[in-house]
Amino acid sequence: MIRVSDRRPPPDQRGAAEARPVPITVTEPEHVTATATATDGGRSAHGAKDRKQSRRRGEALHAAIFEATIHELSQVGYAELTMEGVAARASASKGSLYRRWSSRAELVVDAVHNANPSPLLLADTGNVRDDILSFLAGFARVLNGPSGEAVRGLMAETVRDSELMAVVRGRFIEPANVLLLEALRRGMVRGEVRPAALTPLVARVAPSLLREQFLLHGAPIPRSALVEIVDEVVMPLVRV
Repeated sequence: MIRVSDRRPPPDQRGAAEARPVPITVTEPEHVTATATATDGGRSAHGAKDRKQSRRRGEALHAAIFEATIHELSQVGYAELTMEGVAARASASKGSLYRRWSSRAELVVDAVHNANPSPLLLADTGNVRDDILSFLAGFARVLNGPSGEAVRGLMAETVRDSELMAVVRGRFIEPANVLLLEALRRGMVRGEVRPAALTPLVARVAPSLLREQFLLHGAPIPRSALVEIVDEVVMPLVRV
């Protein structure tokens, strides 16, 4: 028969057994873990929300890009202006620019137009002289405005950049010529303008002289210069 011994191990063996460390596993209560997870998730969600709110879109992004474009145009000129430089100044990605504008010419023209949102208007004063003078005065206000120097640099660069010239011609020059042709047409109906003067070439004279004044002498364009264009050049050319 086998008997189970009740003898204890020697003292030295008992001490070793008692001294052996016992691993302890600490388990946090479920509510503590859940709270920590929720807090971390809240921080992540809050950060994502902040990033989403700081990301500009629509009109806010356009405004920042246009402002940066005008600033770059004034500082470095059109020849040195780059999409990368505008994007950096506007704190925007280069891709956000190219998604909206296929070229820097389109971007610059839109920025200039945005800086001068009021369209050129042709008043009906009852006589062709005052109609043309009023139109030129409105044109001069745009060129004398905050973006005037940027516009001046842009106009100078059209001589060397055919793509820019095409955009500027379509967006600014031709619309102005159409309005002046309409002023001459109304003057012809009133008997103030001879029919032979009702041509696109004659209509281009006044805006062209105004642009030349601006390019050569800068802003501000004095009203006396406008009066000289109308009274000494346009009216003798078109008068019956």
